[in-house]
Amino acid sequence: MMATYINEPSHTFNEYLLIPGYSSCECIPANVSLKTPLVKFKKGEEPAIELAIPMVSAIMQAVSGERLAVELARNGGVSFIYGSQTPEDEAAMVARVKAKKAGFVFSDSNLAPVNTLADILALKAKTGHSTVAITEDGTPNGKLVGIVSSRDYRVSRMDRSEKIADFMTPLEKLVTARFGITLSEANDIIWDNKINSLPVLYEDGRLYGFVFRKDYDSHRENPDEMLDAEKRFVVGAGINSRDYEQRVPLLVNAGADVLCIDSSEGFSEWQKMTIQWIREKYGDSVKVGAGNVVDREGFLFLAEAGADFVKVGIGGGSICITRETKGIGRGQATSLIEVCQARDEYYERTGVYVPVCSDGGIVYDHHITLALAMGADFVMLGRYFARFDESPTQKRTVGGTVVKEYWGEGSNRARNWARYDLGGDKKLQFEEGVDSYVPYAGPLKENVAKTCSKVRATMCNCGALTIAELQKKAKLTLVSATSIVEGGAHDVIRKEKESDNG
Repeated sequence: MMATYINEPSHTFNEYLLIPGYSSCECIPANVSLKTPLVKFKKGEEPAIELAIPMVSAIMQAVSGERLAVELARNGGVSFIYGSQTPEDEAAMVARVKAKKAGFVFSDSNLAPVNTLADILALKAKTGHSTVAITEDGTPNGKLVGIVSSRDYRVSRMDRSEKIADFMTPLEKLVTARFGITLSEANDIIWDNKINSLPVLYEDGRLYGFVFRKDYDSHRENPDEMLDAEKRFVVGAGINSRDYEQRVPLLVNAGADVLCIDSSEGFSEWQKMTIQWIREKYGDSVKVGAGNVVDREGFLFLAEAGADFVKVGIGGGSICITRETKGIGRGQATSLIEVCQARDEYYERTGVYVPVCSDGGIVYDHHITLALAMGADFVMLGRYFARFDESPTQKRTVGGTVVKEYWGEGSNRARNWARYDLGGDKKLQFEEGVDSYVPYAGPLKENVAKTCSKVRATMCNCGALTIAELQKKAKLTLVSATSIVEGGAHDVIRKEKESDNG
């Protein structure tokens, strides 16, 4: 028996361009919708979760922490909290994301009256929060006796050893609400009393949480926010095919909206067993994606196993060295085109639409549009999000350039043996990822807005106002190495960008 040979090259996104199509006068970016399904649905039904923008963050330590999860959800996408930590720690991280936007926010900045100004300053430096709940015992749900905000103290005029009891705003001077009040009623109290925060108390005076004026303002400024039925941020979580029986219940109890099996290769019985266990315990109420695969057979295997979405891509990530280490993988564009064709055929045959996530190989913003045109419903990004303020890594200056740390889950630094190692001794036998830096790019909101503007503009060039329409109308062409060079600035001497000071 001989191996199966595919005697044609596999291609990457950079080898394709979109050919413009007819654009009507309605085809302007303001009319383009980037909404797209995150999880599977039956013909004639609506998906249980729909993204406002086709972007999710990768299941990586250097990318998907709780701060990025909140900010991405605020701007229309979803993060998948990394699973290369203990089940308890991951569940706690998910719970903190869910608590950020319930309208009713559980307090995570708490002290007791006997604490000092120094304690206030240390807590503020740690959490970044300017409002601290003062309870009798210093716990989140203790009996509220007051609050401290930045207007209650002046560091330059006060002794840091001064007791909180001496300068806090006491309970009797606070406007409060009783547990059971609706979010709309709470917002009315905030506006009528011109206050920034409203403590919500149980009948016995214990603190339930807060409603913040800034959260109301935030929703007005971010109409694409991904919120659940209780007005909390939507968040995903990574799982593996090793400890899912312990990890999944904790994540579900913490409020995770969607799970994803994080594996370097998904065409395996391990993933089928994981999905089956989830279905037996939770039915269809728990949404779980699977992957990664690179061909028709891999997609059909996971779709038939019950995956809610399927991730495509092996070895295409900027920090991934799987291809050079193991000789496994396939060009991302070729993989995506074949899988999406299988997805469409599966939909026609079964009436079940299983969304496809393109994971890896995105270098430039226009690669996102190419991936969508090739059939992807959304893209998973690592390097892209690692560059932003909200990623959990440190900012450094290297060679005069401001950068952020970025490492692969297959690197020794990540120690993610559950994702890569098959030996069972809880250590990596060899690396499939590198430790690196990426250029710092600033806040997520500004960068995502610019990227989405580019996607919308290109969709208009193709005559498409929705992603589904783009997938039907798109015309793609392979380009030569010479035309790739021609596509950028060439045969000129580029001016250096002038500084802000001229």
